[in-house]
Amino acid sequence: MASLLLSGCSEPSASSDQAQTQTEPSIDSLFAQYYEERLHLYPLEATQAGDARYNDQLPNSIAQAFRTEEQQFFTRYREQLQRYDRAQLDPEQQISYDILKWECDIALESLHYPTHLTPINQFYSLQLTIGQWAGGTGAQPFETPEDYENWLRRLEAFAVWADTAIANMRQGIAQAYVLPRALTEKVIPQMAALAQGPVEHHLFYTPVTRLPDRLSAEEQQRLTQDYKDAVQHMVIPTFQKLHAFFRDEYLPASRNTAGISALEGGKAYYAHQIKTYTTTDMTADEVFALGQREVERLSAEMETVKQQVGFEGDLKAFFDHVRTRQELMPYREPQQVIDHFNDIYERMQPNLRTLFDLVPKTPFEVRRTEAFREQSASAEYNQGSLDGTRPGIFYVPIPDVQHYNVFADEDLFLHEAIPGHHYQISLQQENDRLPDFRKTLWYSAYGEGWALYCESLGKELGLYEDPYQYFGMLSAEMHRAIRLVVDAGIHAKGWTREEAIQYSLDHEAEPEESIVAEVERYMSWPGQALSYKVGQLKIRELRARAEETLGDQFDIREFHNQVLESGCLPLAVLEAKVDRWLDKKKGA
Repeated sequence: MASLLLSGCSEPSASSDQAQTQTEPSIDSLFAQYYEERLHLYPLEATQAGDARYNDQLPNSIAQAFRTEEQQFFTRYREQLQRYDRAQLDPEQQISYDILKWECDIALESLHYPTHLTPINQFYSLQLTIGQWAGGTGAQPFETPEDYENWLRRLEAFAVWADTAIANMRQGIAQAYVLPRALTEKVIPQMAALAQGPVEHHLFYTPVTRLPDRLSAEEQQRLTQDYKDAVQHMVIPTFQKLHAFFRDEYLPASRNTAGISALEGGKAYYAHQIKTYTTTDMTADEVFALGQREVERLSAEMETVKQQVGFEGDLKAFFDHVRTRQELMPYREPQQVIDHFNDIYERMQPNLRTLFDLVPKTPFEVRRTEAFREQSASAEYNQGSLDGTRPGIFYVPIPDVQHYNVFADEDLFLHEAIPGHHYQISLQQENDRLPDFRKTLWYSAYGEGWALYCESLGKELGLYEDPYQYFGMLSAEMHRAIRLVVDAGIHAKGWTREEAIQYSLDHEAEPEESIVAEVERYMSWPGQALSYKVGQLKIRELRARAEETLGDQFDIREFHNQVLESGCLPLAVLEAKVDRWLDKKKGA
């Protein structure tokens, strides 16, 4: 693996080696000021964190004026940070210094690329977030008349954003900077589903079907009419415009290539994405080679399980067996799937305390993914609010319950829920020793790496007793190893969508429709899929180093505390932190 790279981890340069002046505010004040200004710039982050001050705001984040504001914001904080002597800070402040410098540097670097020309895709973009929150059960609160009015103002801003998106994508057409055709084809039905009535059955009308009883009859009547008008005269027309644009203009102009390198500046952008999502200086070739090695290793482990269950035939035939085995598709009602995950949680709870003594206070729920996005969604975790009043939610898509295969569900719960994302994110948000800007930080290599590492804890937690469930864990890890090969293949080596799909079919047991959705996810989000395996391998490496260094003194709970207690970190910062801990333990 390539060496890790993090701006700010080396000794400060001459320009940043100036001592703090007597009139300079404390660096903790700078961290607090950065967080406050950032929430104003990115109000959806505030809402996600449970901060209601900006719940009516939605900046036009793809307009040139906003991009200019971003550049000024991150430039200003990078310059202010350089006034402090990092060597004079305490260890936790040094971590915050390194993180803030990374945040500013990577954000400014990202503004070099024309991402505003492709602001909409089928997997992650604003119209999907707005749709998810529109149902009234997401991060946007719907408790008071003001809450309901705040959402209407956000919808007005979204309509402006949508007009800008169309204008930007027309500019992208003129510059041949467009989405792959396969992705556009998936966007069109998403838009169509929200471009029609009846109003009373529309997703965006849902909040007024759940008006709190404590509201007066007059308030309920007024809000109901306001939402009816908004859906009929603003929301539906907005999605009609988007649908018509994608169907009539954008689809004919969409490209036949799959990878970002096919676009002007695409190779440089992919290198930036690798850096962003792995927090390393790995090259695309190094990523691709690492993936190939991991695929080979995991294939050998899968062969062992295949022999254990007595299956005769090659590994590819065993994948088909797992995909189609009726005993692994036992459910007929979606609620049975939800109950199944809750049962996994109950079975593992007694063993959690042997691995963890840091336990989050934030409540947790398992929910079915909303119908409007279920067909193309993956299982996912949405964090709770900072104050713990909104639970962490593990969303499970169940588009066809009779074909829902449970073979990887124990592994999936460990990753998306407990002790994966729910423990890591909730503990970070609840840690009052962290400056506020670090409580909501997300580095995919750390967060997804931690969640993938947690998948390997199943046997220690009393799971994976069924060999098919253990095969599910191997399959999930193989899935992330395949991502290294396929993501780099698509975006750096000219692979087609079909080649990527076939490579996945040849090496994992996921059903073909899931593999197609995954490959198209990689096409829409270059580099993000690399973060899981790179982060997991680093955490595994650090655990092995700690076990070897400490021997009988190694305590798995203490190691997990070291990984979790400082929140999300770039991998180089995490490694330096663990090494300091080991040096201190050895010297004790």
